Amino acid sequence: MNAAPSESPTPSPSTFLYEERERVARITLNRPERLNSLTFDVYEELTATLGALRTRDAVRAVLLAGAGKGFCSGGDHDAIIRPLLQGDAAKHHAFARLTCDLILAIRRIPKPVVAALHGATVGAGAVIAAAADIRIAAEDLRLGFVFVKVGLSGADMGAAWLLPRIVGLATATHWLFTGDMIDAREARRRGFLHEVVPGPHLAARSASWAERLARGPARALAVTKESLNIETSMDLESALSHEARAQGELMGTEAFKEGYRAFKEKREPRFD
Repeated sequence: MNAAPSESPTPSPSTFLYEERERVARITLNRPERLNSLTFDVYEELTATLGALRTRDAVRAVLLAGAGKGFCSGGDHDAIIRPLLQGDAAKHHAFARLTCDLILAIRRIPKPVVAALHGATVGAGAVIAAAADIRIAAEDLRLGFVFVKVGLSGADMGAAWLLPRIVGLATATHWLFTGDMIDAREARRRGFLHEVVPGPHLAARSASWAERLARGPARALAVTKESLNIETSMDLESALSHEARAQGELMGTEAFKEGYRAFKEKREPRFD
């Protein structure tokens, strides 16, 4: 019999801030002087950290945020764009694959990911936001999928897969074709954001969302996220078969029993 995998140690990244509190891994991009623009190292370390958190039981949810005046302004011009302009096709593809690996890590981690968005949320920053499960924004949000403005496809880092599922094909086409900047009010109206709050309330409100999800039934939330990822590529019969099998398994868990006890006792459930 194979031994159960050991729990991952606490991550200790060097390119962004990391803290665990209330069973939430709090990741804060921390290059405020560059509007939290991304470097090769940041991409790699974010992907590795999210991968490690898959098997870290002490963490039940992830909160992504940015220090300073914006969430993330995309790839750093000096650290990424300039070297790419001098690179060959192999280097270009390797970088594109690196960026996609980060999005895959966000979608594959079997735990809710909450994004706290403010100010510049542009390019790669916008797609990272789209990959999150819950998006809370401050009123000063400036969202932009700006890839076409620099001669690249709007379908970058999975944007053409993620965005139509969030805002619909027509709005996704508009945003990806034009690279227009979108304010918080419009992003909320189109369904991209779950909530908009005054700037001073963003940290507390997004943390409240993450902590609430961290108190939820971990396995049930993991199954829900997996189902959201895969069921749009299934026909109805396959989706129903997947859900029946998964739900049947969950009915045998302690979480289901605790949920029923809590309902009968008129209290909040306490999921381990």
